[in-house]
Amino acid sequence: MRRRFGQSLRVGVAPGAVALLKTSRWGGRAPELVGELAFDGGSHPEAIGVALRQLLQGAGCTSWPVTIVLADELVRIWQVAPPAGSARLADLEAAAALRFQTLFGEPTGAWTLSAGWDPAQAFLAAALPRHLLALIEQVCAAQRAPIVELVPQFVAGFNQWRGALKAGAWYGLVQQRVLTLGMIDGGAIRAVRASALPDGADLDWLAAHVAREALRLNLAAPARLAVSGHAPATWNKGASHATLACHLLGQGQGQGQGAGWSDCARLAATGSLS
Repeated sequence: MRRRFGQSLRVGVAPGAVALLKTSRWGGRAPELVGELAFDGGSHPEAIGVALRQLLQGAGCTSWPVTIVLADELVRIWQVAPPAGSARLADLEAAAALRFQTLFGEPTGAWTLSAGWDPAQAFLAAALPRHLLALIEQVCAAQRAPIVELVPQFVAGFNQWRGALKAGAWYGLVQQRVLTLGMIDGGAIRAVRASALPDGADLDWLAAHVAREALRLNLAAPARLAVSGHAPATWNKGASHATLACHLLGQGQGQGQGAGWSDCARLAATGSLS
């Protein structure tokens, strides 16, 4: 596959599937689906590595820069409160590791931690499986395809749209009928919650769900919610609700929302600016 200036690849990695998109920084072109592959083995790192190797080899993408977007099921995302008076990165890393062990019941030895380290306020952290990352890096190196970014889907979506969020709004991402909420207070995410969407989840359900999550965290319920991903269309123009205005992000902008896109292709497109 011949590469032109400004072009790059995006790979979605999910349990049981990988998908490959071609993007361009120029011309406003929507991402193009190059290929996808379903495989047995679910989230097993070796199975993912084999599938990724087959996908990249089949595309002939030597020397193409690659962004890897991992499904949130493969990672762990949580919030960390910095210790009082912390000033060193080591203090923040220790706080993140302790919170991880408290939440997930295991040490961080098998995980690679990444975060928006902040000594002044709570920050978002993500843990990526160390063995899976090593296999992905080995496969891409063998294909001479440099990894320019490796990011969980929720983080990719939030980074893409955070500049479009109005004051007081929360952010949500819908993928495979799961809504992940980023609860924002004071300009920072205070918590991340994932919930399965029930059948018939309209705007009235959404407003009630958001209100319950705000109550759980003792936060004021937002008046606005901005949602990216494969969200129900009724949230944008269906049932009206007096307490919550919902805006669907990226509609009609080539973000992998159209008919014919698989869940894994939408995963790969998350965070794409083209």
